[in-house]
Amino acid sequence: MHELVFLKSLVIILGMSAVVVFALHRLKIPSIVGFLLCGMLLGPYGLSFIKELETIQVFAEIGVILLLFTIGLEFSLSRFLKMRLEVFGIGGLYVLITVVMAGLISYQWLKVPGTAIFTGFLVALSSTAIVMKLLSERAELDTPQGRISVGILIFQDLCIVPFMLFIPVMSGGGGIDELIFTFGKAIAIVAIVLLSSRWIVPKLLHQVVHTGSRELFVITILILCFGIAFITSEFGLSLALGAFLAGLMISESEYAHEATSAILPFRDSFNGLFFISVGMLMDISFFINNILPVLSLVSGIILLKSTAGLLSMFLLKRPLRTSIHSSINLAQVGEFSFVLAVAGLAAGVISSEFYQWFLSASVLTMLLSPFLMRLAPVMSDRLSSLKLLKKLERMKELSVTEDFPEKRSGHVIIVGFGLNGRNLARVLKEAGIPYVVLELNTDTIRDMRRRGEPIYYGDGTKSDVLHRLGIEAARILVVVISDPASCRNIVRVARKQNPGLFIIARTRYTAEVDDLFKLGADDVIPEEFETSIEIFSRVLNQYQTPGNVISDFIDMIRKDGYRLLRQAGVATRKHLLDKYAFLSHVDIETFTIHPGSPVLNKSIKELDFRSKTGATIIAIERKTQMHTVVDPEFIFEPGDIVFITGEKDDIGKAVTYLAEGGP
Repeated sequence: MHELVFLKSLVIILGMSAVVVFALHRLKIPSIVGFLLCGMLLGPYGLSFIKELETIQVFAEIGVILLLFTIGLEFSLSRFLKMRLEVFGIGGLYVLITVVMAGLISYQWLKVPGTAIFTGFLVALSSTAIVMKLLSERAELDTPQGRISVGILIFQDLCIVPFMLFIPVMSGGGGIDELIFTFGKAIAIVAIVLLSSRWIVPKLLHQVVHTGSRELFVITILILCFGIAFITSEFGLSLALGAFLAGLMISESEYAHEATSAILPFRDSFNGLFFISVGMLMDISFFINNILPVLSLVSGIILLKSTAGLLSMFLLKRPLRTSIHSSINLAQVGEFSFVLAVAGLAAGVISSEFYQWFLSASVLTMLLSPFLMRLAPVMSDRLSSLKLLKKLERMKELSVTEDFPEKRSGHVIIVGFGLNGRNLARVLKEAGIPYVVLELNTDTIRDMRRRGEPIYYGDGTKSDVLHRLGIEAARILVVVISDPASCRNIVRVARKQNPGLFIIARTRYTAEVDDLFKLGADDVIPEEFETSIEIFSRVLNQYQTPGNVISDFIDMIRKDGYRLLRQAGVATRKHLLDKYAFLSHVDIETFTIHPGSPVLNKSIKELDFRSKTGATIIAIERKTQMHTVVDPEFIFEPGDIVFITGEKDDIGKAVTYLAEGGP
């Protein structure tokens, strides 16, 4: 009977979560928020459909283990080295400032040092799942604010491990000696794990994979995940730490990607249960009775995290507008904060009442995240235009770059010095065309300055920056950055400053094309469509479509603003296919005349090749010399390569004729 009760609860949970997540998906709100709301509705403080939480919490614990395991799998030392400033520099400073600020503020009310520090831990973490999903949907992962946000999120995810280790000390269950002993055990286990990942695990997985059994591979991965988690818990460490270390053991092996794909379905399913269980623990009546203080707490968290983010990024000389944008992206409380909170509640670091305050405020910050991230570009533009902040930005500019170039005319302004910007600069230099480059990455500026590039620090969305680059006298502006919002702003500002300027903008996505044209761009190059053009031109070439026809078609698409590719132009496509339908029946084939061939020492005229096969010989290669005008009196010799064109059936007859002497 108990099994049926649990099954009924599980069906209710999954059914309701599917409905809620689907409804929120239409509003473009992340699924995590849906799971939290579903738990609030179903739990004992909501509609009371689910009253016994013990079994659900067991599955939720499994979800946490699998989540940490996949993070360990995705841990790449080489990746972190490439992003070391964003991850360890900005990320470390952000977490430190947030913990200190939140800890000091909360101590004024709590008067308990351990709980105050733990509050800092809870507030310091942001939602990797929500931010990464929204950045991906908004095509901002490769933008400056996207890279900074991802780097900070990576560092925050890693912080969960040491934060968990501090819980016993903050609960009063141990002193500094116990903390040192705990860290010593953790270091010893990490050392064992690293050695195992180097010598034992790769050999074990190699033997498992060698069997060819997918089931055995998945079972082995799960054994490593839960086995290491169990071992670490037996040594007094957390299950989460063990799961992370288990993922780390596999991450450096060649089977890491396969392990990730095998574990993802389990992780996503159990993670949903984890967030549902968190939502079930939230007391809705508590929230309603304390709605104004909770809203004040939410505002305080968002303001505190935004301030900490702005300080950490600005101190490490990130652009002001990018710093504000990234700070707003990270202004919510993260999913790992729930993991910490549950552990802190169990250890007695926080009380049940504190837990309800935390749940109410953090769930609201998550609910607000999609809306805040949509407003982030506008808010960052307006805030960075404030006089005080502009002065700070100007001071930072003077510390990282020299004065702007002297006034010039007829030059090209390149905004962004990634791969496309560098390639353009190389060509302009070879052609002797003057140009200047605007870039936000200070490391790139210093490196390129040493190489003699006319590159300067500045934000292209600011009219004064473009003015100092001589935008009024420039001939061409080329915008090759990965930030769609900034690209639109640069085009708009540049067009106002110089109505006669020729503006070329690169964009990665089709939705930006019309907006950029409306804002004043003369030419927009969408990478998606240019890739499509390259593909279909090669396909048409394989069908022997005349080169001038392909070129005319490409020119027509580009001049029309890629409208043919963006709209369902059925009539146009039909016309094109009808016009060149004969090409699907035409082919080109080559045939080598071998010694002993029945056509040796015979001419094309003598063989009556055209009338007997229906195909045409268009060229013959003899001893590396190509004869493109073929005389009917041409006599075949061994080694001749014959180029034949015609319909597919006729070419088949021609090959048979040359090989056997008769069609």
